[in-house]
Amino acid sequence: MKVFAIGDLHLSGNPPTKPMDIFGPHWDNHWSRIKENWIDHVTDEDIVFLVGDMSWALRLDEAACDLQEIASMPGKKYMIRGNHDYWWASANKMRNLMGDAITFLQGHGTAQLIQTEEGPRIIAFGGTRAYLCPGDSHFIPETDQSIYDRELMRTEAALQEMDAAVKSLIEEITAKTKEDTTGSEMTEPLIIDIHNTPVTKLLLLHYPPLNESNTPSGFTALMETYNVDTCIFGHLHDQISFKRIPKEFGSTKLELVSADYLDFRLKEIM
Repeated sequence: MKVFAIGDLHLSGNPPTKPMDIFGPHWDNHWSRIKENWIDHVTDEDIVFLVGDMSWALRLDEAACDLQEIASMPGKKYMIRGNHDYWWASANKMRNLMGDAITFLQGHGTAQLIQTEEGPRIIAFGGTRAYLCPGDSHFIPETDQSIYDRELMRTEAALQEMDAAVKSLIEEITAKTKEDTTGSEMTEPLIIDIHNTPVTKLLLLHYPPLNESNTPSGFTALMETYNVDTCIFGHLHDQISFKRIPKEFGSTKLELVSADYLDFRLKEIM
């Protein structure tokens, strides 16, 4: 099993009602190019993280065709909201529309045991949209501070759910191992491989966790507090931003996965 990520698909139906080549010729037929790469590299057993700005639609029913396009692609898909995803609705409405074809994560987290080339590994992942950070040239404290604070709370909630999900997964696998080994519950704890299985924490955001000067933020503080291994985000579309994002911040690896930054290919995270 492999893990991939991409953001900022900016779909608008077929044929597109808002062709992205208005932002430059490098966007020509961008969805076709993404699909070709996706099909060539992703299997149904793999995981694909979609970090926001999926559709230009304003309502969920208008976004349905774009979401169904995404759902038709290989892999288990997990999606967070971007700043342009105005169609985003309640969890129930989105589940009713898409079933289990896409899992919508917004302020939530989960964990899975996966098999990699190096062996079994627990991955914990979750996240939220995030927001502009203080110190950014576009950040206006009077209007933006409350949104920033709210997104920090949602991010921490997702990180807490990730930790809880890891604990629950270990307990579940431990209990099942005991049952499979003995046929009955044991009174003494059994030391099994799951307790030595490495855990990787992946934080999904739409906005980067840094301002334009790459100074610490509430998001980077959370990454440090919760020992996030990799932060995956999009949103950025200009060469200056592409060049200024560091490869890591503290002990957290940073992965920018805007579709145009990736030349319209999915990024293999692990």
